Amino acid sequence: MNQKIYNSFVNIYYVSEFEVGEKEIIQTAINACAENGGGMVVVPKGKWTSGAIHLKSNIHLHLEDGAVIVFSDRFEDYLPVVFTRWEGVECYNYSPLIYANGCENIAVTGNGTLIGNGQAWWHWKKGLQQKAARELYSAQSNGLEVGERVYGTETAALRPSFIQPINCKNVLLEGFTIKDGPMWTIHPVYCENVIVRNVDVLTTGPNTDGLNPDSCRNVLIENCTFETGDDCLAINSGMNEDGWRVNRPCENIEIRNCRMTGGHGGVVIGSAMSGGVKNIYFHDCEISGTMQGIRMKSMRGRGGYVKDVRFENIEVNGITNQAVQINMFYEFTTVEPDSDTPPEFCDITIKNVHGADNKTGILVRGLPESPVRNITLEDIALSAEEGFVCSDAEGMKMKNVVITSKNEEEN
Repeated sequence: MNQKIYNSFVNIYYVSEFEVGEKEIIQTAINACAENGGGMVVVPKGKWTSGAIHLKSNIHLHLEDGAVIVFSDRFEDYLPVVFTRWEGVECYNYSPLIYANGCENIAVTGNGTLIGNGQAWWHWKKGLQQKAARELYSAQSNGLEVGERVYGTETAALRPSFIQPINCKNVLLEGFTIKDGPMWTIHPVYCENVIVRNVDVLTTGPNTDGLNPDSCRNVLIENCTFETGDDCLAINSGMNEDGWRVNRPCENIEIRNCRMTGGHGGVVIGSAMSGGVKNIYFHDCEISGTMQGIRMKSMRGRGGYVKDVRFENIEVNGITNQAVQINMFYEFTTVEPDSDTPPEFCDITIKNVHGADNKTGILVRGLPESPVRNITLEDIALSAEEGFVCSDAEGMKMKNVVITSKNEEEN
């Protein structure tokens, strides 16, 4: 990644210098900075209100200590619609709260706070979005071109992501706290060379995943904290037929020294992995109080693959379902797939995982027509009510795997 743009600036703009409407002030400063070749846009200490913020190439948005950006709860402040990917399918929808399309050398840094007012959007989850979601999921199989997939209405009720760079290169997100967005929180799509460092994600709403690298390559995620209403960290690459059409895997991802709590999965691959996921290294992290700890999930109809994945040096405690789950019978999708094309899971290593007070230690469940293949489990010590559940798996290797039941501990 080109670090020069983050360390040496000809242009530094303070948003407080601009006399425009409050909700436009940050965007006005970004536009002025971009028109002069780029640089740093500084948000000083204090409370600032904003609509959608669209970054541009060579822009570094910096939040000073004590700076708080509160995003509008008016849906019209996120129009006109922009090109996006919604749960793995391309369309045009409300703008993410912070958005960039086709940019290079962009950054959001500093010790400030971003507040998304997600509560205004969360009720859309309960039935309102279902018709549009069904149409969108079937768009590719029904021949609906991307340019015709236009939403961005309260009737369609498809919620936007909080931060979404799409088709961007050299992206840095560092230092800030982010709270309560409409849906997925940090969602890079089709990006290359991404660093997310020292970021705290705190959100409680439905589908408010913490971080979703989506068909990205060369991503480093380190020293972050996730406390979420859904998966803390989920790696994706498109949904069903539209994921096959785009055909861009998520690859070369490293996650290290992160803490994950609450919500559904700690670190998750899938279920939207139709473009493929490969070369993932997740290590030296702590997961506690989630429904699943380490989780790989998919189902018939997704196609795609997950391969060359390594999990290592992980603490997994207080998990209400499975500490480790590899499951190709995922059943909580927004809408069912239109085909029966099976996914492929293979070449997965899980090593040096420890933890206590879990409901189930390890669950591995492949499909009869597509078994999980070449799984290595090594140096695993877990306490759980239920030990090891396995079906439709081939080529599994186990070494020093100990799962102690609660009854055995008491005796």
